[in-house]
Amino acid sequence: MNVIARPETPALQAALNAHVGRHVNKVFDWDAFPSNRGFPDLARAQMRYIGAGGSPKVGDTSTLKPEHFTVSLIHKPVGNYAACHAHEIEESFLILQGVLTVGWEQEGEVVEVRLGPKDMILNARDIGHGFRNDGVEPVLMSISVDVGKPLPPRYLYHPKLGTDPALARSFGAAPGKTIPFDPAGEHPLQKLMAGHVARHTDLRPERDPAGFVRRVYVSAEGGPGRGVASDTCRKEMLAIPAGCAVRPYEREVEDAFMVLEGELTVGWEEDGRTAEAVLGPRDLVMNPAGRRHWFRNDGVVPATVWHIVGAPGAETVRFQAA
Repeated sequence: MNVIARPETPALQAALNAHVGRHVNKVFDWDAFPSNRGFPDLARAQMRYIGAGGSPKVGDTSTLKPEHFTVSLIHKPVGNYAACHAHEIEESFLILQGVLTVGWEQEGEVVEVRLGPKDMILNARDIGHGFRNDGVEPVLMSISVDVGKPLPPRYLYHPKLGTDPALARSFGAAPGKTIPFDPAGEHPLQKLMAGHVARHTDLRPERDPAGFVRRVYVSAEGGPGRGVASDTCRKEMLAIPAGCAVRPYEREVEDAFMVLEGELTVGWEEDGRTAEAVLGPRDLVMNPAGRRHWFRNDGVVPATVWHIVGAPGAETVRFQAA
């Protein structure tokens, strides 16, 4: 139960509403990546929540202004692929639906890993990577680039570069040069990828004293059961039981909640006034740095929430149950 019972303010409510991205108010953009025009096998759709991600459409006024990270959803049809490219910064893929094959390339060799729902890969800086939907249903995933305004992707193998279509689909691997992912493998690229894949079932559930459970996917520490080590952003999945609520807290950086399952009430506090918004599946809120905010599950089922913090360190907030 939320103990805060102060009157709401229209200005604060408007500010909170302006930081919420509603899934039903957004549309998938099938032309988010102009380099794919004319190549049906490369088609994918993007739904932007925070920033533009890897898309050049940085002027989209329907998205929230990015600070330390971007957030978008990607829909990938069955049989389609994304050509091998590299970024100057880390980029995470969190699978929400379907099975995605991700390949990393170095010197013509490619390691491929298959990721299912709630699995994540943090694509390393300057490592060529692509992805392909070899499954029987479309893939839906959340992509987060760990900088507010990333540089355009640098393509390594792409039909527009004259790459042979078979080579492009294999992310640059010549015949016999594709290696299956093995976290205990000895190949250098296997070892590198092993430190960047977070299987949901391998992550250790950690119960917070405030009553919810987290699985840490990305943090400064990383390690067995603690996901991937990174010096950019912290990413975790929260399981928030029905009736669980926390008192207001604030951070020195922004954080964002995207509801995956169930519903979540998020509140803001300012000068003794409060405002709230209820988020449903695939709704998102971004809480600015310094903003006092809280969350509560008023639903009848647990809420599953993807949580991104704009700094990499260990959790500094000491949550208190409300």
